[in-house]
Amino acid sequence: MQAAFYVKQGPAREVLQVGEQPTPEPGPGEVRVHLKTSGANPSDWKSRSGRTAPMSTPLIIPHSDGAGDIDRVGPGVTNRIGERVWVWNGQWRRPHGTAAEYIVLPSAQAVTLPEHIGYAEGACFGIPALTALQAVRLAELRPASTVMIVGGAGSVTHYAIQFAKMRGARVITTVSGPEKATHARKAGADEMINYRTENLGQRVKALTDGHGVDAVIELDLSTNGKDYPNILRPHATVVVYGMSSNESTLPTLWLMRNSITLRLFSGVRPQCCRPRDLPCRAWSAPPKQPADPYSGTTLAVERHCLGT
Repeated sequence: MQAAFYVKQGPAREVLQVGEQPTPEPGPGEVRVHLKTSGANPSDWKSRSGRTAPMSTPLIIPHSDGAGDIDRVGPGVTNRIGERVWVWNGQWRRPHGTAAEYIVLPSAQAVTLPEHIGYAEGACFGIPALTALQAVRLAELRPASTVMIVGGAGSVTHYAIQFAKMRGARVITTVSGPEKATHARKAGADEMINYRTENLGQRVKALTDGHGVDAVIELDLSTNGKDYPNILRPHATVVVYGMSSNESTLPTLWLMRNSITLRLFSGVRPQCCRPRDLPCRAWSAPPKQPADPYSGTTLAVERHCLGT
C-alpha cells in the first residue's frame, strides 16, 4: 500500500516520505479499513516534530483519525465488510496510523459513519469530538448551568459547545474576532467574548449578574488560570484538557476558599470511551478545519506541514 511515513523526527518537509509499505491484515477482533481521508491533530505534528517524546518505533505512519470503508475483517468479527466508518486513536500505542491506504485496528475503533456524512467530516470527528465529550461529562453540566468554553472556534470546542447545549447549558465562549464568533455561534454558543478587545472578567460578571460561571472547559490552564477569580462562582468546576507549558501558576488560596474543583485529563483511551454513545445531532455541524485527504495513492503530505 501507499503511505506517508517518517523514520526520524523533524519538520514535515524534511522528514515525511511517501512510498510503499506492507498492507496490513486484520487479526482476531480487528477490521481493516480502506481509508478515504486522514485527519491531522495537534498531537500528530507534535509527535512528528519531536516536541513531545522520541520515536517509539523505527518507522511511523502518522495520524490517529480517519474515515473509509471496511474491506476485510479478522476472526470474531461478522457483518461489517463494506461498512462506512470513522476511526479514532488509530496511532495510539501503535506505529501505523491513518496516513495510508489501509489501517488495521480493533473493531470497536471503527464506528459506523452515517450515510449523510462525508468522509472528510468523519476524519475530523475522532480525537476532537471524543475529547469534547469527556470534557462535558467531567463538567457535569445540566439544564440551567452556565459554562465558559475557552476558544470557541477550535475543533474540540466546536463539539464541546454542541454537547453542552444538548445538556441544556448556557454557553459563553471566547474568540479572537468576528469570523470566529460566527463559527462559534453556528455551533450553538449563546454569548461570545472577544478576549483581544474586551475585559474577560468584566464581561463574564455582566453576563452572569455578577455570579460567575458554574464551569470552565479549559484549553490553556497555563495562560488562563490567573483569571479564574474573576470568572468562577463558588463551588465551580474547571475541566482542563490542555496547557501551553509544563507548569502553571494558579491562585490556589482563592481556589481553596471558594471550593473550586479542578479536573485534568489528557487524551481519550479506548478502554474508557464509548463513541457509539455520541449524540447523533453532533453530525449536523462538522468542524471548520477540513480533514487531510489521503485517497488512493494521492497523499496530501503538505497539509501535514501545518504547525511546523
